Amino acid sequence: MSQPAAILKTVALRKVYRTGSLDVPALQGIDIEIKEGEFVSIMGPSGCGKTTLLQILGGLSRPTSGHVFVDGVDLADVSDAERTRLRCKKIGFVFQRFNLLTTLTVQANIEIARQIYGGPLISRDEVGDLLEIVRLRHKLDYKPLELSVGEQQRVAIARALVNNPAIILADEPTGNLDSRNSEQVLRLLSDLNREKKQTIVMITHNPAAAEMSNRVIEMLDGQVLSHGTVAELVEPEQAHSQAR
Repeated sequence: MSQPAAILKTVALRKVYRTGSLDVPALQGIDIEIKEGEFVSIMGPSGCGKTTLLQILGGLSRPTSGHVFVDGVDLADVSDAERTRLRCKKIGFVFQRFNLLTTLTVQANIEIARQIYGGPLISRDEVGDLLEIVRLRHKLDYKPLELSVGEQQRVAIARALVNNPAIILADEPTGNLDSRNSEQVLRLLSDLNREKKQTIVMITHNPAAAEMSNRVIEMLDGQVLSHGTVAELVEPEQAHSQAR
């Protein structure tokens, strides 16, 4: 049986930020491949480059050097407009802070997302179907501040699904949630990965959250430290700790 193709790939990826006269390296030669249909967690301490990597994978930021391939397309070879079209067609984003428009209803938030992504107008029934996936059809006419934080994040996930993206990039999607709501969101992402075969890349600080994924990429100081399943990464650490 053939292996799934790499839907996301980086080659010698580097990102350097300039602060005054000082160059601050955020990514230092990242080479990763994420297969179609994988659920991958990216872990590491604050400042290690996780969010920078996710932004570059999603075409929201350009690298200083190196290459990013999204479904085989080298983002360095396309115009800004083409990169935007590819992002809107292929990628959905879920952020820690939800980024919902608080003055609009849940339905309107999703309708606007469809317009931003350049898709056709979405009907009320279609919005309801998206909300059914996150088990919130009954909150169609609510405004975000009338929802719990867990419900707001689930609406944000429904919004990310508005164009049925092949890839979902999630930046600390449970960072503002309690344990019960975190579990609901993680199970939802796992269901999307398993049932709809959507590729999910999730940044998390939480090893329990990372256990929901197929593979973990550990980062440190802008580099990939290791990758494998949670069990594969934890067992060597435990053995080292016991040896001491």
